[in-house]
Amino acid sequence: MVGIAADTDADATVTLRLPPRAAHVRTARLVAAAMARRCGVDEELLDEVRLAVGEACARAVRLHERHRVSEAVTVEFLEGDRFQVAVVDRAATDSPVRPGAAQRWAAGIGGQAPWADPSGDALGLALLGAVVQDLAVDPDIHGRGTRVTMSWPLG
Repeated sequence: MVGIAADTDADATVTLRLPPRAAHVRTARLVAAAMARRCGVDEELLDEVRLAVGEACARAVRLHERHRVSEAVTVEFLEGDRFQVAVVDRAATDSPVRPGAAQRWAAGIGGQAPWADPSGDALGLALLGAVVQDLAVDPDIHGRGTRVTMSWPLG
């Protein structure tokens, strides 16, 4: 079951909860593009938004499948000074994600290969790092899983 909730605050927030199945990644891409367009993201950035959200959601689904997590993958859309998307998985991995590490993995800094995602998802963060300039991967605030946060400027 796909669930959508929206806040009524000044900043528009939409939360999408998707079953951890690859078939629902397309839904996340479609909602991301529609939200980005509504929030005022430039048309030339919409493909980047679709690609990045799709890859982040596919990464979360793969982690859920690998770690046998049946909880929903959460996608949060926020309209503020920038259009922001956060994709949250609930897959507790053996290698915890350290705040701010995404930029190092994406750039291959610190002797790690660019695809060295400690969650075990090879190439997932490398692709995101190549596509999205404003990317952060942090431990989820609930103590397990990761929060992949991306943002784009408004037109």
